[in-house]
Amino acid sequence: MTVLEWSESLVGGAVVKDERVAPNASWSGVVTAGDVLTIVDVGGNQSADCLIYNAHDPDERYSVPDTLAWQGNAYVRTGTVLRSNEGRPLMTVVANEIDRQDTIGGACGKESNTLRYGHHVMFHHGCRENFLSEGAKHGLGVRDLVSNLNWFMNVPVEPDGALGIVDGMSGPGKRVAVRAEMDVLVVVSNCPQMNNPCNDFNPTPLRMIVVQAGGVQP
Repeated sequence: MTVLEWSESLVGGAVVKDERVAPNASWSGVVTAGDVLTIVDVGGNQSADCLIYNAHDPDERYSVPDTLAWQGNAYVRTGTVLRSNEGRPLMTVVANEIDRQDTIGGACGKESNTLRYGHHVMFHHGCRENFLSEGAKHGLGVRDLVSNLNWFMNVPVEPDGALGIVDGMSGPGKRVAVRAEMDVLVVVSNCPQMNNPCNDFNPTPLRMIVVQAGGVQP
Protein backbone atom coordinates (compact mmCIF):
# COMPACT_ATOMS: atom_id res chain seq x y z
CA MET A 1 0.00 0.00 0.00
CA THR A 2 1.29 3.48 -0.93
CA VAL A 3 1.53 5.85 2.05
CA LEU A 4 0.30 9.37 1.22
CA GLU A 5 1.17 12.31 3.47
CA TRP A 6 -0.28 15.59 2.21
CA SER A 7 1.50 17.86 4.76
CA GLU A 8 1.02 21.64 4.94
CA SER A 9 2.99 24.67 3.77
CA LEU A 10 6.60 24.58 4.89
CA VAL A 11 6.39 28.28 5.84
CA GLY A 12 3.68 30.25 7.59
CA GLY A 13 1.38 32.69 5.87
CA ALA A 14 -2.05 33.21 4.37
CA VAL A 15 -2.82 30.50 1.82
CA VAL A 16 -3.64 31.91 -1.62
CA LYS A 17 -3.47 28.67 -3.61
CA ASP A 18 -3.72 25.02 -2.54
CA GLU A 19 -4.02 22.44 -5.32
CA ARG A 20 -3.44 18.73 -5.72
CA VAL A 21 -1.72 17.31 -8.81
CA ALA A 22 -2.67 13.78 -9.82
CA PRO A 23 0.02 11.24 -10.75
CA ASN A 24 1.30 11.79 -14.32
CA ALA A 25 -0.51 15.16 -14.61
CA SER A 26 0.74 18.73 -14.99
CA TRP A 27 0.20 22.01 -13.13
CA SER A 28 0.92 25.68 -13.58
CA GLY A 29 0.39 28.85 -11.62
CA VAL A 30 1.60 32.41 -11.21
CA VAL A 31 3.43 33.06 -7.94
CA THR A 32 3.52 36.75 -7.03
CA ALA A 33 6.80 38.33 -5.91
CA GLY A 34 7.29 37.69 -2.20
CA ASP A 35 4.92 34.73 -2.04
CA VAL A 36 6.25 31.24 -1.27
CA LEU A 37 5.40 28.03 -3.13
CA THR A 38 5.65 24.79 -1.16
CA ILE A 39 5.79 21.58 -3.21
CA VAL A 40 4.79 18.49 -1.23
CA ASP A 41 6.11 15.07 -2.26
CA VAL A 42 2.92 13.34 -1.11
CA GLY A 43 3.88 9.71 -1.76
CA GLY A 44 7.66 10.02 -1.50
CA ASN A 45 10.36 9.84 -4.17
CA GLN A 46 8.16 11.48 -6.79
CA SER A 47 10.02 13.70 -9.23
CA ALA A 48 8.39 17.09 -9.84
CA ASP A 49 9.92 18.45 -13.05
CA CYS A 50 9.74 22.23 -13.07
CA LEU A 51 10.16 25.23 -15.39
CA ILE A 52 10.03 28.87 -14.26
CA TYR A 53 9.34 31.99 -16.35
CA ASN A 54 9.09 35.70 -15.76
CA ALA A 55 5.30 35.99 -15.66
CA HIS A 56 5.36 39.26 -17.64
CA ASP A 57 8.07 38.30 -20.14
CA PRO A 58 8.40 34.52 -20.65
CA ASP A 59 11.45 35.03 -22.86
CA GLU A 60 13.18 35.39 -19.50
CA ARG A 61 13.16 31.94 -17.97
CA TYR A 62 15.00 29.57 -15.64
CA SER A 63 18.62 28.92 -16.60
CA VAL A 64 20.56 25.92 -15.31
CA PRO A 65 24.00 27.29 -16.30
CA ASP A 66 23.37 30.71 -14.74
CA THR A 67 22.06 29.14 -11.53
CA LEU A 68 25.00 26.75 -11.17
CA ALA A 69 27.66 29.27 -12.21
CA TRP A 70 26.48 31.93 -9.73
CA GLN A 71 26.47 29.49 -6.80
CA GLY A 72 29.47 27.39 -7.87
CA ASN A 73 27.69 24.15 -6.97
CA ALA A 74 25.91 21.42 -8.94
CA TYR A 75 23.12 20.90 -6.40
CA VAL A 76 20.10 22.96 -5.41
CA ARG A 77 19.86 23.36 -1.64
CA THR A 78 18.39 25.76 0.93
CA GLY A 79 19.56 29.25 -0.02
CA THR A 80 20.02 28.50 -3.72
CA VAL A 81 18.92 31.38 -5.92
CA LEU A 82 17.23 30.13 -9.09
CA ARG A 83 18.40 32.50 -11.80
CA SER A 84 17.11 33.42 -15.23
CA ASN A 85 18.88 33.49 -18.57
CA GLU A 86 19.45 37.18 -17.82
CA GLY A 87 21.18 36.31 -14.54
CA ARG A 88 18.38 37.74 -12.42
CA PRO A 89 16.82 35.97 -9.41
CA LEU A 90 13.55 34.24 -10.23
CA MET A 91 13.02 32.30 -6.98
CA THR A 92 15.00 31.37 -3.87
CA VAL A 93 14.88 28.05 -2.00
CA VAL A 94 13.92 29.19 1.52
CA ALA A 95 13.32 25.77 3.12
CA ASN A 96 14.04 22.21 2.06
CA GLU A 97 13.45 18.88 3.81
CA ILE A 98 15.83 16.75 1.75
CA ASP A 99 19.57 17.14 1.37
CA ARG A 100 19.66 18.27 -2.24
CA GLN A 101 17.50 18.86 -5.31
CA ASP A 102 18.47 18.13 -8.92
CA THR A 103 18.78 20.53 -11.83
CA ILE A 104 21.01 18.61 -14.24
CA GLY A 105 19.03 15.41 -14.93
CA GLY A 106 16.70 16.92 -17.52
CA ALA A 107 13.18 15.80 -18.43
CA CYS A 108 11.88 12.59 -19.96
CA GLY A 109 9.89 12.49 -23.21
CA LYS A 110 8.57 10.04 -25.76
CA GLU A 111 11.71 10.26 -27.89
CA SER A 112 14.20 9.86 -25.03
CA ASN A 113 12.14 7.06 -23.48
CA THR A 114 12.17 5.16 -26.76
CA LEU A 115 15.92 5.66 -27.18
CA ARG A 116 16.72 4.56 -23.64
CA TYR A 117 14.20 1.80 -23.04
CA GLY A 118 13.00 0.52 -26.42
CA HIS A 119 10.12 0.98 -28.84
CA HIS A 120 7.70 -0.84 -26.55
CA VAL A 121 7.52 2.34 -24.40
CA MET A 122 6.98 4.79 -27.26
CA PHE A 123 3.35 5.29 -26.22
CA HIS A 124 4.39 6.52 -22.74
CA HIS A 125 4.03 10.29 -22.48
CA GLY A 126 6.72 12.09 -20.52
CA CYS A 127 7.48 15.39 -18.84
CA ARG A 128 8.20 17.04 -22.17
CA GLU A 129 4.65 16.30 -23.30
CA ASN A 130 3.29 17.56 -19.97
CA PHE A 131 5.30 20.77 -20.31
CA LEU A 132 3.97 21.34 -23.82
CA SER A 133 0.32 20.76 -22.93
CA GLU A 134 0.49 22.86 -19.75
CA GLY A 135 2.61 25.59 -21.33
CA ALA A 136 0.12 25.92 -24.19
CA LYS A 137 -2.37 27.32 -21.67
CA HIS A 138 -0.02 30.30 -21.33
CA GLY A 139 0.97 30.69 -24.97
CA LEU A 140 4.22 28.73 -24.61
CA GLY A 141 5.47 26.22 -27.16
CA VAL A 142 8.42 24.04 -28.12
CA ARG A 143 10.84 26.99 -28.32
CA ASP A 144 10.10 27.76 -24.68
CA LEU A 145 11.26 24.38 -23.34
CA VAL A 146 14.62 24.64 -21.59
CA SER A 147 16.59 22.55 -19.11
CA ASN A 148 14.58 22.16 -15.94
CA LEU A 149 14.61 21.54 -12.21
CA ASN A 150 13.74 18.10 -10.84
CA TRP A 151 12.40 18.54 -7.33
CA PHE A 152 12.89 15.39 -5.21
CA MET A 153 14.86 13.48 -7.89
CA ASN A 154 18.24 12.05 -6.85
CA VAL A 155 20.98 12.52 -9.46
CA PRO A 156 24.35 12.04 -7.75
CA VAL A 157 27.49 13.43 -9.36
CA GLU A 158 30.35 10.97 -8.96
CA PRO A 159 34.01 12.04 -8.52
CA ASP A 160 34.69 11.19 -12.17
CA GLY A 161 31.77 13.36 -13.31
CA ALA A 162 29.42 10.48 -14.08
CA LEU A 163 25.70 10.98 -13.40
CA GLY A 164 22.97 8.53 -12.57
CA ILE A 165 19.26 8.55 -11.74
CA VAL A 166 18.95 6.47 -8.58
CA ASP A 167 16.58 5.84 -5.69
CA GLY A 168 15.38 9.10 -4.17
CA MET A 169 16.21 10.58 -0.78
CA SER A 170 12.71 11.93 -0.20
CA GLY A 171 9.73 10.35 1.56
CA PRO A 172 5.96 10.81 2.00
CA GLY A 173 5.14 14.39 2.93
CA LYS A 174 8.64 15.83 2.36
CA ARG A 175 8.63 19.43 1.13
CA VAL A 176 10.59 22.18 -0.54
CA ALA A 177 9.64 25.87 -0.39
CA VAL A 178 10.68 28.52 -2.92
CA ARG A 179 10.05 32.26 -2.69
CA ALA A 180 9.28 34.28 -5.81
CA GLU A 181 11.71 37.17 -6.30
CA MET A 182 9.59 38.53 -9.16
CA ASP A 183 6.17 37.53 -10.48
CA VAL A 184 6.84 34.09 -11.96
CA LEU A 185 4.94 31.47 -13.91
CA VAL A 186 5.77 28.00 -12.58
CA VAL A 187 5.05 24.95 -14.75
CA VAL A 188 5.33 21.49 -13.18
CA SER A 189 5.13 17.99 -14.62
CA ASN A 190 4.27 15.34 -12.04
CA CYS A 191 6.68 12.98 -13.75
CA PRO A 192 5.05 9.93 -15.39
CA GLN A 193 8.33 8.05 -15.83
CA MET A 194 7.93 4.31 -15.13
CA ASN A 195 11.20 2.99 -16.56
CA ASN A 196 13.77 4.25 -14.03
CA PRO A 197 13.71 4.78 -10.25
CA CYS A 198 13.10 8.57 -10.27
CA ASN A 199 9.50 7.91 -9.14
CA ASP A 200 10.15 4.65 -7.30
CA PHE A 201 8.36 3.03 -10.29
CA ASN A 202 5.11 4.25 -8.71
CA PRO A 203 3.96 7.80 -9.66
CA THR A 204 2.15 9.51 -6.80
CA PRO A 205 0.44 12.91 -6.25
CA LEU A 206 1.92 16.31 -5.48
CA ARG A 207 0.47 19.19 -3.48
CA MET A 208 1.15 22.80 -4.46
CA ILE A 209 0.60 25.45 -1.77
CA VAL A 210 1.23 29.17 -2.26
CA VAL A 211 1.26 31.47 0.79
CA GLN A 212 1.75 35.16 1.32
CA ALA A 213 4.79 35.02 3.57
CA GLY A 214 6.45 38.42 3.59
CA GLY A 215 9.77 38.56 5.36
CA VAL A 216 10.79 34.91 4.93
CA GLN A 217 14.56 34.82 4.45
CA PRO A 218 16.80 31.99 3.14
